[in-house]
Amino acid sequence: MNAALIDELKTLVLDAADKDEPAGGIASDEILFGPESRLQLDSLDALQISMAIQRRYGVRMADSKETRRALACLATLAEHLTVRLAEARLAAAPVAPVA
Repeated sequence: MNAALIDELKTLVLDAADKDEPAGGIASDEILFGPESRLQLDSLDALQISMAIQRRYGVRMADSKETRRALACLATLAEHLTVRLAEARLAAAPVAPVA
């Protein structure tokens, strides 16, 4: 897991949702949404976070199911972004002509 990416995403999530970091910080595997979440993020926060991700990384969340899975915690978001960015790089890579 990339600690720098986790820290960057933590800042992005808190800024997009206009939340303060809770005492003790946010663990990479801490639940971001739902009644057991200390941040108490809701669907509007999810929309704002997904829009911030699209602006910052150029990665669009395809639907609400993908958004819910990706935003479960900072670690899943980092993994999701890492995979999506790698896919985008592969898609953009030039293909060598076949001889």
